[in-house]
Amino acid sequence: MPVQYNYYICDVFTKKRFGGNPLAVFPEAEGLTDNQMQQITREFNFSESSFVFPPEYGNTRKVRIFTPALEVPFAGHPNIGTAFVLASSGMIRDLHESTEIIFEEIAGLVPIFLRKFDDGSIWCELQAPEKLSIGDKVSVEDLASAISLKSGDIITDTHPPQHTSVGLPFVITELKDRQALKKASVNIEGFKKLASKYNTRFTHIYIRSNDEFDIRTRMFGPFDGMMEDPATGSANCALGGLLTHYNDSDAGEYEWNIAQGVEMGRPSFLKARTQKKGGEVTATFIGGNSVMVSEGIIFVG
Repeated sequence: MPVQYNYYICDVFTKKRFGGNPLAVFPEAEGLTDNQMQQITREFNFSESSFVFPPEYGNTRKVRIFTPALEVPFAGHPNIGTAFVLASSGMIRDLHESTEIIFEEIAGLVPIFLRKFDDGSIWCELQAPEKLSIGDKVSVEDLASAISLKSGDIITDTHPPQHTSVGLPFVITELKDRQALKKASVNIEGFKKLASKYNTRFTHIYIRSNDEFDIRTRMFGPFDGMMEDPATGSANCALGGLLTHYNDSDAGEYEWNIAQGVEMGRPSFLKARTQKKGGEVTATFIGGNSVMVSEGIIFVG
């Protein structure tokens, strides 16, 4: 006989249904095998799905996150969406106007701060589980080829195309203007070269914006079942850390309003925040709203 598992679908980093980044959350995933979680994630075919288990070390919950291709140690929108689902469905006890919970994940402990507003909306902000790490550079020519642009569309005034991570690595690249951002698209052969030459699966591109947003971004991950991701919390969290690292100041707190998903018709709003002390980035955060879309039962076995 098949076993039934409840799930919720929410849109993350938005206040409007069918915007933001969709996420399937399984709040009681005990009994599912690794293979079954991977199959379920492929069935939904979102950029990620999350599976919630009792904690192993006395924290709020243990959370595992899968893309359609593999399990990942950490990701932004699955954490924000999972916290939202647990809070809005009454599975987090003693939810107050301001509450902190902690998820146990492969990358480490992920603190999440929840704020409940009078209109019923819930804002969630996570702190990345790892300190900022900045790795190898990627050549401008190779990166431009992977995203179907010319080398001149990439600017390196602040930093070169560079591996950056706060729990999940991305090659982060600044583009010269919004036209280049709109024009960018996946060139599979170029991404194959990135994967073989630089061991990278994800590319996060951005521009500095002069409108209601400070930054506009796009993220490509064609080898993980998503040509493009509408809202990538882990990438934008790393981006905030990278910009803070290259900031000349020795200490301070910084924040950015970030738009993503606009070009693919799923506009998303994220807020990145960082802290710097003694010339070192000490903490990175990403936050946003979510909205419930549906709930149901899936049969396994």
